[in-house]
Amino acid sequence: MPSATQSAAIMLTAGIGIPILAALNAALGQRLGSPIAAGVILFLVALLTTSAVFFFSSGSVKGATSAPPHLFLAGCLVAFYVLTITWVAPTFGVGNAVFFVLIGQLISAAVIDHFGLFGAQPSPLTLWRFAGIAVMGFGVFLTQIAGRG
Repeated sequence: MPSATQSAAIMLTAGIGIPILAALNAALGQRLGSPIAAGVILFLVALLTTSAVFFFSSGSVKGATSAPPHLFLAGCLVAFYVLTITWVAPTFGVGNAVFFVLIGQLISAAVIDHFGLFGAQPSPLTLWRFAGIAVMGFGVFLTQIAGRG
């Protein structure tokens, strides 16, 4: 398992990649004239990439058939994200699209943590946590209005 510092660095890198993914796939969708086609290509590349990583790891899918069906909803959610950001970002702007994604992430993460949903370690939504999330949300909002000059 990675240390807390390593985990933070990994997730920071993933966070950096999300707007890049949005911009690249939105541009591909425009070039192809189809956000859906861009999504299909993205997922084919992602499948090849994860398959290669899986092949060289010691992973197993043995337990997949006994997993509760709701756990597979994650695949639908990532498809929804990729297709919507690919469709919306070219006209709404990558920054605006990611702004609303970030606000949604803050809200859903707080709810998941508060109730310990999906096996997450419960972390109650205290007044201080709520204030911190509100400050983060306001900070994201400021980055958007500041960019409008």
